[in-house]
Amino acid sequence: MTAVDFERRPKRRHAGENMQKPMVSSRAGALAGTARVPGDKSVSHRALMLGALAVGESVIEGLLEGEDVLCTAEAMRALGAEVERLGDGRWRLHGRGVGGLTEPEGVLDMGNSGTGVRLLMGLVATHPFTTFFTGDASLRSRPMKRVVEPLSRIGAGFVTRTGGRLPAAVIGTPMPRPITYELPVASAQVKSAILLAGLNTPGETTVIEREATRDHTELMLRNLGAAITVEHLPEGGRAIRLVGQPELTGRPVIVPADPSSAAFPAVAALAVPGSDVRLTGVGVNPLRTGLYQTLAEMSADIRFENGRTEAGEPVADLVVRFSALKGVDVPAERAPSMIDEYPILAVAAAFAEGKTRMFGLAELRVKESDRLAAMARGLAACGVNVEEDADTLVVHGTGKPPKGGATIAVNLDHRIAMAFLVLGMASEEPVAIDDARAIDTSFPAFPAMMNALGARIAAREG
Repeated sequence: MTAVDFERRPKRRHAGENMQKPMVSSRAGALAGTARVPGDKSVSHRALMLGALAVGESVIEGLLEGEDVLCTAEAMRALGAEVERLGDGRWRLHGRGVGGLTEPEGVLDMGNSGTGVRLLMGLVATHPFTTFFTGDASLRSRPMKRVVEPLSRIGAGFVTRTGGRLPAAVIGTPMPRPITYELPVASAQVKSAILLAGLNTPGETTVIEREATRDHTELMLRNLGAAITVEHLPEGGRAIRLVGQPELTGRPVIVPADPSSAAFPAVAALAVPGSDVRLTGVGVNPLRTGLYQTLAEMSADIRFENGRTEAGEPVADLVVRFSALKGVDVPAERAPSMIDEYPILAVAAAFAEGKTRMFGLAELRVKESDRLAAMARGLAACGVNVEEDADTLVVHGTGKPPKGGATIAVNLDHRIAMAFLVLGMASEEPVAIDDARAIDTSFPAFPAMMNALGARIAAREG
């Protein structure tokens, strides 16, 4: 891999830089056409990490080339894997084998990627060297204790800032211990960090989750040859058991289109009258489709066509048409399957008739921003009646387009940024965001793709 391969990544956001990129979205005509959103971010991170541990060559098709994933690609290269970009979304890795990573010479800068840093902490925790991590201002404010605690039980050491925040040093253990760990909160990131640490740990590592979370790590490990089982427990929940020190075999990986990214054009099509949009090859893993289940309950016209399986992951084409939405209650137990989609669901609820109540949202407080507070403030600024408490958001829709007309501070959060650009496509007045740079972390072509479907998103001077 040459340095030029990574020059495609947008410039990092550092505290104190005055490089904001304001953007405005105005009311559009009907959205129409076919599009493919970028590759699934969760699958992309894992494909790079596990490809670096596999023996032989792994070729990845459809990799998301947003800033978050490119940070992971750089990190795997720093840890000794051969990482080569072959073309748009097509990458090749020659792995080091389980336990074969090497100590990086410098600090691993993970940008804005909470998934990347937490999973990599697990990966290096059972290698006998020290790894230093940092990130942008948003990532440095996010909690890492949730992975530090179980990884410490395995034997790794940690030095962090107050509150378990980055920058941090992970002191890998040469004598890791297998553990059985019950997740205190539903978190695919914590589960995956433990399983990745368990790869280089003798014996059996077990993670117990009371609520099922996205299982991309388990599916990919099994596809690469690991001995991993999932047991449904009689008292509820699941036990995921991994036998350590397997030989993973490099294989082709096809990354499905990201269902979380697809949510933005899907809700835009539901909100803009006359719209008819097809989104191709979207991942429809049942542990990721809570949003689409909820939209169906809201009377959304969404169809799944051409269903198939690619590299162990179910995919389908989504056909979405403008719909008159109705308010619903969204139960707390659905949160793990749609935790990243609540910002755009709140926008859909703003166009619905009646009250939409979303429960169990405490996890939104510790995302790239406090997404619960950000959505409540932003919707209120756009004329929507909202109620917010510690873990609940209630949106009172009127069945008519919201007023809009506000400028939203997105606080370096890509999902807040895209959600309010979608709102502006159908609100009475345009909606602006103060900084669109964060969109590059997951969906760099979002404005261009939406404009190609008929949206009106433009840079805003000043």
